Amino acid sequence: MSEAVITETTQAGVRTLTLNRPDKLNAANDALLLALTDALRRADTEDNVRVVVITGAGRGFCAGQDLGDVSGRDMTFTEHLNHTYNPLIRTIRTLSKPVISAVNGVAAGAGASLALAGDLRLWAQSASLIEVFSNIALVPDSGSTWFLPRLVGYHRAFELMALAERVRSEDALRLGLCEQVFPDETFRADVQAYAERLAARPANALKLTKQALVFAQTHTLDEALDQEAALQQIAGDHWEHEEGVTAFKEKRPAQFIRGAQ
Repeated sequence: MSEAVITETTQAGVRTLTLNRPDKLNAANDALLLALTDALRRADTEDNVRVVVITGAGRGFCAGQDLGDVSGRDMTFTEHLNHTYNPLIRTIRTLSKPVISAVNGVAAGAGASLALAGDLRLWAQSASLIEVFSNIALVPDSGSTWFLPRLVGYHRAFELMALAERVRSEDALRLGLCEQVFPDETFRADVQAYAERLAARPANALKLTKQALVFAQTHTLDEALDQEAALQQIAGDHWEHEEGVTAFKEKRPAQFIRGAQ
Protein backbone atom coordinates (compact mmCIF):
# COMPACT_ATOMS: atom_id res chain seq x y z
CA MET A 1 0.00 0.00 0.00
CA SER A 2 1.35 3.44 -0.94
CA GLU A 3 2.05 5.94 1.81
CA ALA A 4 -0.67 8.51 2.53
CA VAL A 5 -0.20 11.85 0.76
CA ILE A 6 -1.63 13.60 3.84
CA THR A 7 -0.93 12.49 7.40
CA GLU A 8 -3.06 13.58 10.35
CA THR A 9 -2.35 13.90 14.06
CA THR A 10 -4.38 15.48 16.84
CA GLN A 11 -3.00 16.79 20.13
CA ALA A 12 -4.59 19.15 22.66
CA GLY A 13 -7.27 20.27 20.22
CA VAL A 14 -4.79 20.84 17.37
CA ARG A 15 -5.23 18.82 14.16
CA THR A 16 -1.99 18.81 12.16
CA LEU A 17 -2.30 17.97 8.48
CA THR A 18 1.08 17.22 6.93
CA LEU A 19 1.67 17.21 3.18
CA ASN A 20 3.53 13.96 2.73
CA ARG A 21 5.46 13.87 -0.54
CA PRO A 22 8.86 14.85 0.90
CA ASP A 23 10.83 13.38 -2.00
CA LYS A 24 9.17 16.01 -4.23
CA LEU A 25 9.23 18.84 -1.67
CA ASN A 26 5.49 18.12 -1.29
CA ALA A 27 4.68 19.22 -4.83
CA ALA A 28 0.94 18.88 -5.23
CA ASN A 29 -0.81 16.26 -7.30
CA ASP A 30 -4.56 15.70 -7.48
CA ALA A 31 -4.49 13.07 -4.74
CA LEU A 32 -2.77 15.42 -2.29
CA LEU A 33 -5.03 18.39 -3.05
CA LEU A 34 -8.26 16.40 -2.80
CA ALA A 35 -7.10 14.61 0.35
CA LEU A 36 -6.16 17.90 2.02
CA THR A 37 -9.52 19.45 1.17
CA ASP A 38 -11.31 16.39 2.54
CA ALA A 39 -9.20 16.38 5.72
CA LEU A 40 -9.99 20.05 6.34
CA ARG A 41 -13.71 19.50 5.90
CA ARG A 42 -13.66 16.54 8.27
CA ALA A 43 -11.73 18.52 10.87
CA ASP A 44 -14.38 21.22 10.69
CA THR A 45 -17.03 18.74 11.84
CA GLU A 46 -15.08 17.27 14.78
CA ASP A 47 -15.72 18.90 18.16
CA ASN A 48 -12.34 17.86 19.57
CA VAL A 49 -10.54 19.86 16.85
CA ARG A 50 -10.23 23.55 17.66
CA VAL A 51 -7.30 24.59 15.43
CA VAL A 52 -5.95 23.16 12.17
CA VAL A 53 -2.28 23.30 11.18
CA ILE A 54 -1.11 22.68 7.61
CA THR A 55 2.59 21.88 7.21
CA GLY A 56 4.95 19.82 5.10
CA ALA A 57 7.04 16.71 5.64
CA GLY A 58 10.78 16.91 5.12
CA ARG A 59 12.55 20.02 3.82
CA GLY A 60 9.71 21.64 1.90
CA PHE A 61 6.31 23.09 2.65
CA CYS A 62 4.93 22.78 -0.88
CA ALA A 63 6.84 23.25 -4.13
CA GLY A 64 3.66 23.99 -6.06
CA GLN A 65 2.07 21.91 -8.76
CA ASP A 66 3.72 18.61 -9.66
CA LEU A 67 4.02 19.29 -13.39
CA GLY A 68 4.54 15.63 -14.15
CA ASP A 69 1.10 14.90 -12.72
CA VAL A 70 -0.66 17.12 -15.26
CA SER A 71 1.61 16.66 -18.27
CA GLY A 72 -0.34 15.39 -21.26
CA ARG A 73 -3.63 15.33 -19.37
CA ASP A 74 -6.83 16.06 -21.30
CA MET A 75 -7.96 18.84 -18.96
CA THR A 76 -7.83 22.60 -19.33
CA PHE A 77 -6.06 24.84 -16.84
CA THR A 78 -9.43 26.23 -15.76
CA GLU A 79 -10.89 22.77 -15.23
CA HIS A 80 -7.87 21.70 -13.20
CA LEU A 81 -8.02 24.74 -10.90
CA ASN A 82 -11.76 24.42 -10.40
CA HIS A 83 -11.38 20.73 -9.55
CA THR A 84 -8.44 20.98 -7.13
CA TYR A 85 -6.92 24.24 -5.91
CA ASN A 86 -9.95 26.52 -5.86
CA PRO A 87 -12.10 24.26 -3.64
CA LEU A 88 -9.09 23.87 -1.30
CA ILE A 89 -8.51 27.61 -0.90
CA ARG A 90 -12.23 28.27 -0.45
CA THR A 91 -12.38 25.55 2.21
CA ILE A 92 -9.53 27.16 4.17
CA ARG A 93 -11.12 30.60 4.03
CA THR A 94 -14.59 29.39 5.04
CA LEU A 95 -13.51 26.85 7.67
CA SER A 96 -15.10 27.66 11.02
CA LYS A 97 -11.82 26.98 12.84
CA PRO A 98 -8.52 28.87 12.66
CA VAL A 99 -6.10 27.50 10.09
CA ILE A 100 -2.35 27.93 10.61
CA SER A 101 0.01 27.64 7.67
CA ALA A 102 3.20 26.27 9.25
CA VAL A 103 5.75 26.93 6.51
CA ASN A 104 8.68 24.64 7.26
CA GLY A 105 10.54 25.10 3.97
CA VAL A 106 10.09 26.38 0.44
CA ALA A 107 6.58 27.49 -0.59
CA ALA A 108 6.55 27.97 -4.35
CA GLY A 109 3.84 28.65 -6.93
CA ALA A 110 0.53 27.30 -5.70
CA GLY A 111 2.39 26.30 -2.54
CA ALA A 112 2.95 30.01 -1.92
CA SER A 113 -0.79 30.54 -2.27
CA LEU A 114 -1.39 27.79 0.28
CA ALA A 115 1.11 29.40 2.64
CA LEU A 116 -0.69 32.74 2.38
CA ALA A 117 -4.20 31.30 2.73
CA GLY A 118 -4.00 30.45 6.44
CA ASP A 119 -5.51 32.70 9.07
CA LEU A 120 -2.06 32.73 10.67
CA ARG A 121 1.30 32.05 9.02
CA LEU A 122 4.20 30.66 11.06
CA TRP A 123 7.55 30.25 9.32
CA ALA A 124 10.71 28.33 10.04
CA GLN A 125 13.93 30.35 9.82
CA SER A 126 14.93 28.57 6.60
CA ALA A 127 11.52 28.90 4.95
CA SER A 128 11.05 30.89 1.77
CA LEU A 129 8.28 31.86 -0.64
CA ILE A 130 8.47 32.36 -4.38
CA GLU A 131 5.72 33.24 -6.85
CA VAL A 132 7.35 31.16 -9.53
CA PHE A 133 4.55 31.23 -12.14
CA SER A 134 6.19 33.73 -14.49
CA ASN A 135 9.18 31.40 -14.90
CA ILE A 136 6.91 29.11 -16.91
CA ALA A 137 4.86 31.98 -18.39
CA LEU A 138 1.76 31.40 -16.28
CA VAL A 139 -0.41 33.65 -14.11
CA PRO A 140 -0.33 33.34 -10.29
CA ASP A 141 -3.35 31.33 -9.18
CA SER A 142 -4.88 29.56 -6.18
CA GLY A 143 -5.56 32.91 -4.54
CA SER A 144 -2.14 34.55 -4.80
CA THR A 145 -3.48 37.54 -6.76
CA TRP A 146 -5.99 38.10 -3.94
CA PHE A 147 -3.79 37.45 -0.91
CA LEU A 148 -0.45 38.95 -1.85
CA PRO A 149 -1.45 42.52 -2.83
CA ARG A 150 -3.55 42.81 0.32
CA LEU A 151 -0.46 42.02 2.34
CA VAL A 152 2.31 43.91 0.53
CA GLY A 153 0.48 46.28 -1.84
CA TYR A 154 -0.09 46.10 -5.58
CA HIS A 155 3.34 47.25 -6.72
CA ARG A 156 5.43 44.99 -4.50
CA ALA A 157 3.12 42.06 -5.32
CA PHE A 158 3.57 42.68 -9.04
CA GLU A 159 7.33 42.83 -8.65
CA LEU A 160 7.46 39.56 -6.70
CA MET A 161 5.26 37.89 -9.30
CA ALA A 162 6.89 39.36 -12.40
CA LEU A 163 10.48 38.70 -11.33
CA ALA A 164 9.78 35.52 -9.34
CA GLU A 165 11.85 36.89 -6.46
CA ARG A 166 12.40 34.60 -3.50
CA VAL A 167 11.27 36.00 -0.14
CA ARG A 168 13.19 34.67 2.85
CA SER A 169 11.90 34.55 6.42
CA GLU A 170 13.42 37.80 7.66
CA ASP A 171 11.83 39.72 4.79
CA ALA A 172 8.57 37.78 5.07
CA LEU A 173 8.21 38.96 8.66
CA ARG A 174 8.98 42.56 7.68
CA LEU A 175 6.54 42.46 4.75
CA GLY A 176 3.73 40.90 6.78
CA LEU A 177 3.74 37.55 4.99
CA CYS A 178 4.01 35.77 8.33
CA GLU A 179 3.26 36.49 11.98
CA GLN A 180 6.13 34.56 13.61
CA VAL A 181 9.47 33.06 12.60
CA PHE A 182 10.80 30.17 14.71
CA PRO A 183 14.21 28.41 14.68
CA ASP A 184 14.35 25.38 12.41
CA GLU A 185 15.41 23.04 15.19
CA THR A 186 12.39 23.87 17.39
CA PHE A 187 9.91 24.76 14.66
CA ARG A 188 7.42 21.93 15.04
CA ALA A 189 7.37 22.19 18.85
CA ASP A 190 6.99 25.98 18.63
CA VAL A 191 4.12 25.65 16.16
CA GLN A 192 2.37 23.13 18.41
CA ALA A 193 2.75 25.39 21.45
CA TYR A 194 1.43 28.38 19.50
CA ALA A 195 -1.51 26.37 18.16
CA GLU A 196 -2.37 25.11 21.64
CA ARG A 197 -2.50 28.70 22.90
CA LEU A 198 -4.95 29.45 20.11
CA ALA A 199 -6.95 26.31 20.86
CA ALA A 200 -7.50 27.53 24.43
CA ARG A 201 -9.19 30.70 23.17
CA PRO A 202 -13.01 30.94 22.76
CA ALA A 203 -13.76 28.82 19.68
CA ASN A 204 -17.14 30.36 18.89
CA ALA A 205 -15.80 33.90 19.16
CA LEU A 206 -12.85 33.07 16.90
CA LYS A 207 -15.16 31.47 14.35
CA LEU A 208 -17.27 34.62 14.26
CA THR A 209 -14.19 36.85 14.17
CA LYS A 210 -12.88 34.99 11.12
CA GLN A 211 -16.29 35.28 9.52
CA ALA A 212 -16.38 39.03 10.17
CA LEU A 213 -12.87 39.61 8.81
CA VAL A 214 -13.46 37.62 5.62
CA PHE A 215 -16.74 39.49 5.09
CA ALA A 216 -15.16 42.90 5.67
CA GLN A 217 -12.45 42.33 3.05
CA THR A 218 -15.02 42.45 0.24
CA HIS A 219 -17.69 44.78 1.67
CA THR A 220 -18.14 48.43 2.57
CA LEU A 221 -17.69 49.91 6.04
CA ASP A 222 -21.45 50.24 6.47
CA GLU A 223 -21.95 46.59 5.54
CA ALA A 224 -19.14 45.53 7.88
CA LEU A 225 -20.71 47.50 10.76
CA ASP A 226 -24.03 45.74 10.19
CA GLN A 227 -22.28 42.37 10.03
CA GLU A 228 -20.40 43.08 13.27
CA ALA A 229 -23.63 43.96 15.04
CA ALA A 230 -25.31 40.76 13.89
CA LEU A 231 -22.36 38.55 14.80
CA GLN A 232 -21.91 40.29 18.16
CA GLN A 233 -25.40 39.22 19.14
CA ILE A 234 -24.57 35.62 18.30
CA ALA A 235 -21.35 35.86 20.34
CA GLY A 236 -23.11 37.51 23.26
CA ASP A 237 -25.75 34.78 23.41
CA HIS A 238 -23.10 32.01 23.58
CA TRP A 239 -21.93 30.44 26.84
CA GLU A 240 -18.37 31.56 26.13
CA HIS A 241 -19.35 35.18 26.72
CA GLU A 242 -20.91 34.40 30.08
CA GLU A 243 -17.81 32.43 31.07
CA GLY A 244 -15.52 35.26 30.01
CA VAL A 245 -17.45 37.86 32.00
CA THR A 246 -17.74 35.59 35.04
CA ALA A 247 -14.01 34.82 34.96
CA PHE A 248 -13.22 38.53 34.72
CA LYS A 249 -15.37 39.28 37.76
CA GLU A 250 -13.88 36.39 39.72
CA LYS A 251 -10.32 37.40 38.69
CA ARG A 252 -9.48 33.98 37.26
CA PRO A 253 -8.52 32.69 33.82
CA ALA A 254 -11.54 31.92 31.63
CA GLN A 255 -12.10 28.27 30.73
CA PHE A 256 -13.30 28.16 27.15
CA ILE A 257 -12.99 24.40 26.57
CA ARG A 258 -16.01 22.31 27.44
CA GLY A 259 -17.85 19.36 25.99
CA ALA A 260 -19.63 19.72 22.64
CA GLN A 261 -21.95 22.71 22.67
